[in-house]
Amino acid sequence: MTVTTPAAGPGTTRIDTRTANPVLDVVIPVYNEETDLEPCIRRLHAHLTATLPYRFRITVADNASTDTTLQVAERLAREFAEVEVHHLDLKGRGRALNAVWSTSDAPVVAYMDVDLSTDLAALAPLVAPLISGHSDVAIGSRLARGARVVRGPKREFISRCYNLVLRGALAAKFSDAQCGFKAIRSDVARQLLPLVEDTGWFFDTELLVLAERAGLRIHEVPVDWVDDPNSSVDIIATATADLKGVARMLRAFTKGTLPISDLRAQLGRHPIGVSAPGVPPRLATQLVRFAAIGVGSTLAYLVLFLLLRLGMGAQLANFLALGLTAVANTAANRRFTFGVRGAKGAGRHQFEGLIVFGLGLVLTSGSLAC
Repeated sequence: MTVTTPAAGPGTTRIDTRTANPVLDVVIPVYNEETDLEPCIRRLHAHLTATLPYRFRITVADNASTDTTLQVAERLAREFAEVEVHHLDLKGRGRALNAVWSTSDAPVVAYMDVDLSTDLAALAPLVAPLISGHSDVAIGSRLARGARVVRGPKREFISRCYNLVLRGALAAKFSDAQCGFKAIRSDVARQLLPLVEDTGWFFDTELLVLAERAGLRIHEVPVDWVDDPNSSVDIIATATADLKGVARMLRAFTKGTLPISDLRAQLGRHPIGVSAPGVPPRLATQLVRFAAIGVGSTLAYLVLFLLLRLGMGAQLANFLALGLTAVANTAANRRFTFGVRGAKGAGRHQFEGLIVFGLGLVLTSGSLAC
């Protein structure tokens, strides 16, 4: 077995923290938070000063506040050299994060909610893998093993259902899309942000799904999180907007309108360079997935055949059940076994799958005839 070192790509090199410029830029997006902003900034500034061995910046992203939030932020910026203010005339958390992250000169950018529901002790573990080059994106997770969460059953139920929807509809593997505690390397963010359409609460999910599809490594940190009972977030409106965002991304992936292949080529981490004679990379994983899809297709065929058999002859039921499961089997193997996305080559792959379908049809039809 031989091991080769892959060429360095965006997100993989260690960041030099011995610099006069900020290494970390923590963004606090706010809208009408005149009461909570000052204690948040004071607590965060004290924590960063005491724990980080490198320079940092705190950016208050005021998105169209109508109270005195902007004045409070500007006063804090005059008091602390590490605090800056970025004002936007339009609302939207995603819009605020996109605007600040796109222009930040820090190699690592992060954000957290103004209520500081997440324990700040998780910030260093969140950022460290990005600085070392181990990971490209880091998220705090309330659903990962080891997390400790205090919140009501309604929010807990909605959060878990939403993440189940992401896993089912978009094949997402990360555990918590909307915890307000995330960080990303700037060299990676500059490639992804132009493709993120959402300007509101779905911004997080869209960015994470794109990062995952591009082959980036997402590091998860289990967090201690206490729900803010005074949160002004409209849960129903947010959930509705999120589901619309999921549907939009699903359509884009189905039509192949997002340049996922290009992103993967530019940003995706290269193979780790381990090779053994006669063993192709990912062979074991592909075999397991191929077998699992095969078992699932067989069970689906049996169920469909038995259901169709109630209203038609055995041969026709066999033809329809086998045909439907063959098409689904080919599509599943393209996506999950071999990692093929988009419509390119789908027709040829389905044609090849139908050849196997023909062989299966001959065998099963012959068995039924006998």
